[in-house]
Amino acid sequence: MSELRSHVIAVSLDGFMAGPQQTLDTPLGEGGERLHEWMFVTSRGREMIGQSGGTTGIDDAVVVRSFARMGATIMGRNMFGPVRGPWAPVAGEEWRGWWGEDPPYHHPVFVLTHHAHEPIEMQGGTTFHFVTDGIESALEQARDAAGDDDVRLSGGAETVREYLRAGLVDELNIAVAPVLLGAGERIFDDLGDAVDRYACVEATAGEGAMHYRLRRRA
Repeated sequence: MSELRSHVIAVSLDGFMAGPQQTLDTPLGEGGERLHEWMFVTSRGREMIGQSGGTTGIDDAVVVRSFARMGATIMGRNMFGPVRGPWAPVAGEEWRGWWGEDPPYHHPVFVLTHHAHEPIEMQGGTTFHFVTDGIESALEQARDAAGDDDVRLSGGAETVREYLRAGLVDELNIAVAPVLLGAGERIFDDLGDAVDRYACVEATAGEGAMHYRLRRRA
């Protein structure tokens, strides 16, 4: 069976995955973009935003690995966009995600939501599917779509926490950026004994972040 692996989850030294006051203009919250500065100087990171060049060291290898052998992605409604409650236009247009018409996924993406929405087909092989019947259903659909490849667990923080509480995550990839946010949304809050299911199997110092790989205990 395919595994459920997180993407590279960037957190601050004080444990925040996003800053406070998330808005349309600041989707990662105040100061949240600083968590990803290490990523977007890498070759793979720059490729994700349609740019060339970039570094090819340890940080780049971590980003490349986070996309390898991934056949589908799961994300929460809040990561897909700023719309809350029933679907409504943003600035007069249907919201189609933060990533433009050619998102970096290039495979099916399953978005957890309480409000039904027709699939949105994008360029490059990405189609957003909207799942209203829970995290297990989203994982089952993603695994069917991924075939022999793994499923990539994206954000936001609450979506990752839901899967951790349910014991469904096989691997977590955490990048600790050398910044302090002071407030925002933590990834490891309110997990109870779920954290006891995981062990750190790898710790690597990159050029701009410290990288940890955690695996679910046998």
